[in-house]
This record gives sequence, C-alpha cells and structure tokens, in this order.
Amino acid sequence: MRGKKHPRLPIKWLWIITTTAICVLFAFAVIPGAAAQGNNEALLPGAASQYQQTQKYISSMHSVFDFIQRYYVDEVDPQVIFEGAMHGMLNALDDPYSSFLAESEMKDLNDTTLGRFGGVGLNIIQSVGARPDGKPRYVEVVSPIEDTPGWRAGINPGDFIAEIDGTPTDTLTMDEVLGILRGAPGDDVKLLIKRGDKVEFSVTITRAEIEVPTVKHAMIGDTGYLKLITFTPMTIDRTIDAINDFKKSNYKSLILDLRHNYGGLLDSAVDVSSLFLKGGIVVSTKSRIRFESRDIKTRRPMLVSDDIPIVVLINRGSASASEIVAGALKDRGRAYLVGEKTFGKGSVQQVHRIDSAGFKLTTARYYTPSDVNIDKIGIPPDREVKFPEYTEGDSVKLNELINANRIPEFAAENPYPAPAQFEAFAASLESEYHLNLSLLKRMIRNELNRTSFAPVYDLEYDVQLQEALNILRNGSYPSLMKTTKTLKALQEEAEEEQPLAS
Repeated sequence: MRGKKHPRLPIKWLWIITTTAICVLFAFAVIPGAAAQGNNEALLPGAASQYQQTQKYISSMHSVFDFIQRYYVDEVDPQVIFEGAMHGMLNALDDPYSSFLAESEMKDLNDTTLGRFGGVGLNIIQSVGARPDGKPRYVEVVSPIEDTPGWRAGINPGDFIAEIDGTPTDTLTMDEVLGILRGAPGDDVKLLIKRGDKVEFSVTITRAEIEVPTVKHAMIGDTGYLKLITFTPMTIDRTIDAINDFKKSNYKSLILDLRHNYGGLLDSAVDVSSLFLKGGIVVSTKSRIRFESRDIKTRRPMLVSDDIPIVVLINRGSASASEIVAGALKDRGRAYLVGEKTFGKGSVQQVHRIDSAGFKLTTARYYTPSDVNIDKIGIPPDREVKFPEYTEGDSVKLNELINANRIPEFAAENPYPAPAQFEAFAASLESEYHLNLSLLKRMIRNELNRTSFAPVYDLEYDVQLQEALNILRNGSYPSLMKTTKTLKALQEEAEEEQPLAS
C-alpha cells in the first residue's frame, strides 16, 4: 500500500456479523463485488445531486492529500496520511462496529477467525463518542472467554477497563487498546478495573495463547446441559456430537446455556438454530442496499424433536450470534428463556481488505423471525432470574474485600477445600465484611474454579440454572410456553404502555 494514492479494491466482499466486542470472531461470506463497487445511484436512490456532491468531496480529499505531499514542512509517508484519513472517515460515523483496520488489526482479525491468538481473553467494546451518561469513554467488557487469563482474573461482563499499564483507556483508540492487550504469551499487562460506581481494583494478567473454546456438555439427571461458549466453524459439529450423546443417555429435556456467549460466526449460529427448528426463518437482514436484505432460513435437518422441552439461559454477556439463536428459538415458540436481558448487538458488518489493511462497515441490521431488531435493546427473558446483588452500601465493603485479596489467597492456599473449611471461610468473611453469604460463597466458588478449568456447570450456586431445572421438572413448562410472547408482541405492548405526549 506504500506509495499508492489510489489503493485498488479487491473483487470480493467479505460478509461478517460482529459481536459486541471488537476482538471477537467474524463470519465471512463472499458477495458480488461488481454490485458493491458499481451503480452508485443504486446505493443512493434518486440522488443525482448527492452523487455529484460525493464526487466533489472525493476530489477535494484527493487535492488535500496531494497538497500535503507537496507542501508540508516535512516529508510525510503517504501511508500515514491515508490511514489518518480512513480513521477519521469511519470514526465520523459514531458507530463502534465500523472502523479502519491497520495491518496489525487485520492480522488480529485473521487470528481470531482461525480461533487462536495471543492475548488475555476479554471481549470488549468502546463507545466512539462521548458516553450518554457523561462518564469517561472507558473500554467495557462484554464477556470474558472461559478458561482464559481474563476469566481467571475475576473480570465480569459490564466491568470497565479504566487503565491499561497506567494509561487511561478513554485516551486510547480501540486499535491501541487491542494492540496493548494482545501480545506475546507469557508477558504481563496490568489493568485497572471499575465495577459500578464504587468498586475499583487492579489486576495483573499474564497473556496466554487464547484458543477459542466452543462447546461444553453434560447430563444433569435426564436433562441434557449444552453450553455454547462461542460460535466458530467447529461449533456445529461439537453441538451435534453433544446432542447425540444426550440421545444415547435418553434425555427428556434440554438446557441451552448462552450466557457470556459473545457471538461469533453467523453461519454457525444459523446452523445451530436449525438443529432445534423445523424449517422456516432463523434471522433476516435489512439494509438500504438491495442485495444485503434477505431472509436466512434453516439449512440443516432438525435434530432435537419437538417433544423435547428446551430452556435457554441468557444474560447481559449474551451478544450478537447468541442473540440470533435466542431470538429465533423464542420467536418460533421453541424455547423458554430464563436469566437476564441480553447485550443488544443487532447489526451486520462487512470487512473489506485494502492491500494488507482494511476496514469494516455496518451495512445492515438483523431482525428476529417476528421482525424485531434488538440492537441496543437486547432480548428479555421470559422469566427474569438474577444473582444476589449488592447495594450501594455493600460496594464499599466489597471494594475492601477485593483489594484485600482475601479470596484469591484462600483459593491459592486451599485449591480443594473440605466443605467445612469452605463454609467456615465464607462465614468469617460474612462476619467481617457484612456481605450477603450467598454472594460470598459464589465469589469463593468462582475463584476456586478459576484456578483450574471451569466446571461444565455449578448446580449449587447457579440460581439461573436451578430455576431452569425447576421449570423442566415441575411440570409447568407446557403452560409457560402457552403464555410466552414473541419479541414483536412485547415491543408492541411496550409502545402501547408509553404515555401519550400532551
């Protein structure tokens, strides 16, 4: 790309659907380059004057580029000018999912697509402009990837990374953030984490080679438990293997756990959804560009029969492709949703390569089968179940506990504590910090799990999983499914309940 004033665009476009996080997996599919590169008036319907104005701006940009090259006081690498202009154009869209990708970012994109890269294992996002609440433009954690350094460090969905190695993240671009977080396995990076308004703590994480996990499964009695961690090319085969294992165990019901699933490949999400649906639409995309608007239907045989009850677990860490699956199963009346509202990532991006660099651009929004876009809204559960929450007064005590490092020290000294030892330690923390005992036990259990591979499930402290099992076992599932509503119906009800302006 160096020395070129007019970078050539390649023939093929790559389709992707991103997750909420910039450093997550992307779905690629070939679409016609001729239609994308030609017929400008089709892209800007009935706007001949607008087309002329566009050409005027392109000419002006070319003139400024040339003027800088000729007259700036110092000689400037044309690549620097080009990349600066690209950053500016895409940042002007005020869209966190549209951005210029320098050569290093394109390499990172390829690494994550292949499912292996060096980093800390956090899926993150950053507002482009000022935050609506007026707070600093810190980097937000969408979800940690299980069994990675970020997950073991105790970082949760919704946490903010305020500083990286002492540099405030509101002064960094997303590309700069990714460049710091990713790196050679074995190197350390120090993060300052903000959780809510009161809790703040530092954590040093050692980078590792991150191999993106896909599926975990196990039987809980006669219920098949299927946890989808992300959607990669391997997810569909692993999911089929899991369901076949459930069949061998004569399963009577199924729990599909999409919590903390930050998304991944669109094709994988459609394939997985197909296993639970008998034909029909999984998701639709809508755009002002004609060939990007389409209905995407099931494309694999149904594997889980209609007589198998399904409960889907969701939370705020469920984003993008996982929301496609949850939305499809909800709108098609195939599953009952339990947990918390999802993240709300409902847009589609294209990645376009320019030599060794490139850019990604939001070109469409996706819609659930009942014709609802959940971008910035999320999918509500049919039954909301939350983990014990701490009050504002608890925040001070919780901050003291985290910064005292008491729980990690206990886990390091007692990786396999006896039940009595576990209970005694939890009781001592309750007495000292006056926090909810159930919350403390969950924190201790999570820390113990972080010192090894995460268990497939935690039935003792996972209240959302407990509720899912209760619904499947107490006989209420059929009647509950009769009362569930599509996302469209819920949206219309919400609009009717809004007071009329006077």
